[in-house]
Amino acid sequence: MEYATRPAWRTREQQGSAPDAGASGSALPLGATGGAPAPGACAAAAPPPNTPASSHHPPTKFGDIIDCIDINKQPAFDHPLLKNHKLQRKPNFKTSSVKNSWARLIFGLEKHQYCPTGTVPIQTITKDDLIRDKLLNSHTSTQSTPGDHFAEVSLVPGLGPYYGVSGSLSIYNPKVEKDQSSASVLWVRNEDANRIVLGWHRDNYEKTGCFNMQCPGFVQTNKRIYLGTRVDITSIYGGRTIETNVSITQDPITKNWWLNIENTNIGYFPIALFSNMASAQQGGWGGKTHAPPGAPSPPMGSGYFPDKSFIHACYFRDVSFKNGSTQNYGSEEYHVNTETDKPSCFGVKYYGNQGRQLGYSLQFGGPGGNCGN
Repeated sequence: MEYATRPAWRTREQQGSAPDAGASGSALPLGATGGAPAPGACAAAAPPPNTPASSHHPPTKFGDIIDCIDINKQPAFDHPLLKNHKLQRKPNFKTSSVKNSWARLIFGLEKHQYCPTGTVPIQTITKDDLIRDKLLNSHTSTQSTPGDHFAEVSLVPGLGPYYGVSGSLSIYNPKVEKDQSSASVLWVRNEDANRIVLGWHRDNYEKTGCFNMQCPGFVQTNKRIYLGTRVDITSIYGGRTIETNVSITQDPITKNWWLNIENTNIGYFPIALFSNMASAQQGGWGGKTHAPPGAPSPPMGSGYFPDKSFIHACYFRDVSFKNGSTQNYGSEEYHVNTETDKPSCFGVKYYGNQGRQLGYSLQFGGPGGNCGN
């Protein structure tokens, strides 16, 4: 049996509109895949007194329908491997309290829309979301398929195991055509089918993969930021830069894998969902694109090649990883590999430690075009 889930921030635009690099209506992809799972754990906690099983929420400014669901009755617990799962409300590791002041304005629900205590926001799945299942699958798959391309920096497997990756990622809104998609992500994985991915994703709103709550198993714990959260302010080449800190971290006690956006824990993938994810053999940062076989590839990142100007190409800065000591470490150049499958279309550069403002940094991306399969 194989388990797979790819939650996502994504970018949306009305059909027929031609976006520029800073057009509104973005959102970002989180995601995970796993192999043959193991048994689950203890019994789920009882809900707080007078907590409603669910309540309908006014549509968001993007028109998304959100339900506030009892945290103990959310769809994750319908998964057969989580029947006896004990809810973990917060991780057993420290999270930075530093947050960008603008982040609260662009991520998740507005303050007056927060779900009541004891409930969490779950996005209603629409027909368009189900259609979207095809393309996002390519961004979280462990195998390349025709039409998929990548440019990434990855941690050297032999220097692991790894227990987390993090970094601050610039957010762009690349133009995509029908059946195309473009993503910028960080990830952890093992050699088999176990993989977790987190970042932003851009498609033309009509297509793309299994993500958000469509794939059961992700346990939502935050009452404001939900899987599928959209971002309506993005970076402009040579101008403003919009970024967010993202991380995937394993809890040292429960072994669950937590997703964090802008130093806010969103929720986790229970370890019971995976066949072999007690740690990760590899992790990394970079971009991926998808187009139908033989068709031109969409842009990646900002649509420009790395040039060491951090207002040009898409970047990750302050990248770090956790090893067995559970400390965060920057990756020296000997600790990583850089690779792009189509150098004429997409580039990637790892710069190492660039000082206090940028830390350990990298850039990736390119214009795409006729890249072949």
